Amino acid sequence: MSSSVIRVRGLTRTFSLGSGRVHAVRGIDLTVGRGEILGFLGPNGAGKTTTLRMLTTLLPPSGGEAEIAGRDLLRDPAGVRRRIGYVAQSGGLDPACSVREELVTQGRLHLMSKGEAAGRAAELAADLGLSGLMDRPTAALSGGQRRRVEIALGLVNRPRVLFLDEPTTGLDPGSRAELWDLVRRVRAEHATTVFLTTHYLDEADALADRIVVVDAGRIVAEGTSAELKRRHAGDPGASLQDAFLAITGRATAGQPLAI
Repeated sequence: MSSSVIRVRGLTRTFSLGSGRVHAVRGIDLTVGRGEILGFLGPNGAGKTTTLRMLTTLLPPSGGEAEIAGRDLLRDPAGVRRRIGYVAQSGGLDPACSVREELVTQGRLHLMSKGEAAGRAAELAADLGLSGLMDRPTAALSGGQRRRVEIALGLVNRPRVLFLDEPTTGLDPGSRAELWDLVRRVRAEHATTVFLTTHYLDEADALADRIVVVDAGRIVAEGTSAELKRRHAGDPGASLQDAFLAITGRATAGQPLAI
């Protein structure tokens, strides 16, 4: 698939725990296309975060291979990092810094000159509705404003892939809707591939072009939201939650799903 931006084959991760071993990820095969928004779903402990941390170079795989934005995950992790953006669930803004300082510092970390970093900060501020907040300390921002700044930080280097780890957790409905619009706009204007993990099934339903469900470290279902509803809830008009519960309930009972 020449337009694929993420290619993963046989990705595994095992942790040593006391005298035993925990198989957190058990062989993930995955391809994500350019400009695609992928919803990566699963119950707690399914392996979502471990997979995300491997794909963003924060955790070395135990086995398998992956190519992210044309760079090999194992052989060229620095090349991967230059081509991706990552917005963690917990954020990471310095409360003492202004929005401008955060954005310029991020640009400098990506080896931009001071002028280039300032220009990129102004560009992102205009695109993401942050222009009036640039000199405000991040400690004084609302939850929705902080999340917009964090997404701006993930976009400073014009990434080909943007990883979003539960981006709207804790936000009010209005702020969530604003973030949804922002994600759609980033994809539409820049053909950015978005890899989204979320516990909000309505969020995945609204945003994702395709959904992958993992459980016990394996992919147990994938398809569009409508396909999952039809196959697993028996009705394309059903909720994604109905399909998700059918998928993970059967998978947990030891009955793998053939898609």
